Amino acid sequence: MSIEPELKVTGSQVWPNPEVVDDLARLRQVAPLTHCITNMVVTNFTANVLLAAGASPAMVVTIEEVADFVSIAQALLINVGTITTIDARVMLKAAATAQLTGTPWVLDPVAAGALKFRTEIVNELIKFKPSVIRGNASEILAVSGFGGGGKGVDSTASSFAALHAAGQLALMTGAVVALSGEVDYITDGKEVISVPGGHEIMTKVTGVGCSLGALIAAFLPVTPTPLRAAAAASVIFAAAGENAFKHARGTGSFSVEFLDQLSTIGNQG
Repeated sequence: MSIEPELKVTGSQVWPNPEVVDDLARLRQVAPLTHCITNMVVTNFTANVLLAAGASPAMVVTIEEVADFVSIAQALLINVGTITTIDARVMLKAAATAQLTGTPWVLDPVAAGALKFRTEIVNELIKFKPSVIRGNASEILAVSGFGGGGKGVDSTASSFAALHAAGQLALMTGAVVALSGEVDYITDGKEVISVPGGHEIMTKVTGVGCSLGALIAAFLPVTPTPLRAAAAASVIFAAAGENAFKHARGTGSFSVEFLDQLSTIGNQG
C-alpha cells in the first residue's frame, strides 16, 4: 500500500554542506570507536567504510564480551541481516547495555516484515531505544506497522511513499528514522531532511546500505543530534557514490572507488 506523506521536507542537504564538512572533520579528529554487530556478508566492507571515513571499527560479537565492549564503545550498530538465534541473544544484550550506559546506537532492521523471526527480534530491539533506525522503504513500512515486507532485503516501495510511516515511527519510538532510497529522508517526526544524489549502482554492491548504518553510528558521538548524524552520513555517502560511479567500470571497481572517495572527500582545499 502506498502511503501519502503528510510530513513536509523542511530542508535538503548535499555535499559540501558546511555542517557536514565540520562534522566529518570532527569524526576524523575523534575517530570514534564504533561497535558493529552486523551481518556476515558485509562485515569486511563495513569495517573498510568506517576506516575510510575516519572512524575506528570493531566487530565484537561474542555474548560473553558484548556487554563489556558496548560499555567502552562510543557508538553501536545492530544490523539483523543474517540473524541467527545466537545473534539475537547477542543483539538484545548489546541493545540493553547500550540503553543502560547511554551509548548511542543504530538499528538496521534488514528485511523486517519479510520474515517473522527477524521482525519479532526487531520489535524487541526497538524497546531499547535506538538513537536511529535506518532502513529502506519496505523495512520502515513494516516496522512502523503500515505493512511492507520487501523482496528479501530489497525494497518494493519508494522512499517518498514511506515518508509518512517514517515520521510516525520516529514519533512512536523517539528515534530518528533514516529512510534510504533514490532520495534519502531523515526525520525525527517533525523535521525532515532530504538527501538527493548517490547512484543506482550503489544498490548493486553488497554492503553499501548496511555500511551506511555503521557510518551513521560513527557520527552519533561527534554530532549534537541523531538527526544531524544521520544527515551527515547520508550526504557523504551520496557524494562518494556519485563520484565513485564516474570513475568505475562496473560494480567491482565501484567498490574500490567508493572507499577511495570516502577516504579523500573533504581533503581538497
